[in-house]
Amino acid sequence: TSRSNLQEALYRYDAIGRLQESNFGDKKTNSAPPIGKFIRLGPLGTAFADSEGRPRVLLIDEIDKSDIDLPNDLLNIFEEGRFEIPELARHPDSPIEVYTHNSDKQIAIGQGKVICHEFPFVVMTSNGERELPPPLLRRCLQLTLDAPTDEKLERIVKAHFALLSDEDRTRITRLIENLLTRRREKNEYVATDQLLNAIYLFTQRTVANDEQSPRLDIDDAQLYATILKAISEYTQV
Repeated sequence: TSRSNLQEALYRYDAIGRLQESNFGDKKTNSAPPIGKFIRLGPLGTAFADSEGRPRVLLIDEIDKSDIDLPNDLLNIFEEGRFEIPELARHPDSPIEVYTHNSDKQIAIGQGKVICHEFPFVVMTSNGERELPPPLLRRCLQLTLDAPTDEKLERIVKAHFALLSDEDRTRITRLIENLLTRRREKNEYVATDQLLNAIYLFTQRTVANDEQSPRLDIDDAQLYATILKAISEYTQV
């Protein structure tokens, strides 16, 4: 949701595309193309409009990176449980079919009003980069996920890389120890998926190309430094 705003979450209207089709379309009909063809609901709009009989699940990932007004705007739209599409409200035809998010499915919108029949199950994540409005937080069931302990990280790694050789296990143990040391001494948190990606890259230190190409063995120390540097650039807190 980086820099996402409420308008994008609700719907998008491709006015330029409709104008272009009007200019280059069939001159004999002398009429504008159907407006519904150029309106697509966003993820929030789809969760509201396509909800009759079964609630949708809506993920708002990293809301702390969104447009600064989005949290308050979401609070208002959640309380209303509906929103209006002005382009459709002004149109003489009703209902009008529009596209849903990331789909060719169409849904009818009457008088430009989208009404939520079954409120979606909303999951929001935040990295804590900025404070969210207290009124929004009061309406949320907050769950704080603590960083996994050293022992838990080791169990996760073993579960994902159970078939490695003893040699690879030794190398990976050294890599994990380096990462955990940096976390304790430099307060650098490594997300679990980043750790698993780093270990995967490390296990691919021997690169085999086609038969005409030589096998490239990368020095452990060099690879340690490269991986740790890349991770530290994204994990300093």
